Amino acid sequence: MSALYADAVAVLEGWQAPGAEQDVLRKDYLAHLAEHGADGLWQQCKAGHITASALVVDPPRERVLLTLHAKIKIWLQMGGHCEPEDGTLAESALREATEESGLAGLRLLAPQPVRLDRHTTPCAWHLDVQYAALAPQGVEPVMSDESLDLRWFGYDEVAEVADTSVRMLLERTRALL
Repeated sequence: MSALYADAVAVLEGWQAPGAEQDVLRKDYLAHLAEHGADGLWQQCKAGHITASALVVDPPRERVLLTLHAKIKIWLQMGGHCEPEDGTLAESALREATEESGLAGLRLLAPQPVRLDRHTTPCAWHLDVQYAALAPQGVEPVMSDESLDLRWFGYDEVAEVADTSVRMLLERTRALL
């Protein structure tokens, strides 16, 4: 059993979902991992796979950093597929956020997820474990080749550009701040 698989199960078993709908997803994610084992973490699992993401927030300036995803062409938080070198879901989320934002020095708001979101993508169902990351002061983002654009949005602007998942992630993150 891989360390990442063990961590994913432990995180999902121990996570206190912020509501009944989130708890249903938590149980669905655990059932997926029980059925597919460690394969349920990887992109090759066409039945779906666990992904990790992080909403990058700058609380003093009341803003979030979103990426215009090159393949899906919508504004999203940073995130993506788990990699074999990731030891934990939190590490995976932080790695993805750092790679896609170019921001060195990101740190997670909390070691546990903020929320869960299941959505379909061109490759398969993503069972996304969503975190929040705090942006370091004085560092400018650098767009990756996975983005068409990378931009800061005020909290109140997110509803105009992002989908429900991102809006709910921001709402939950702000409640935790």
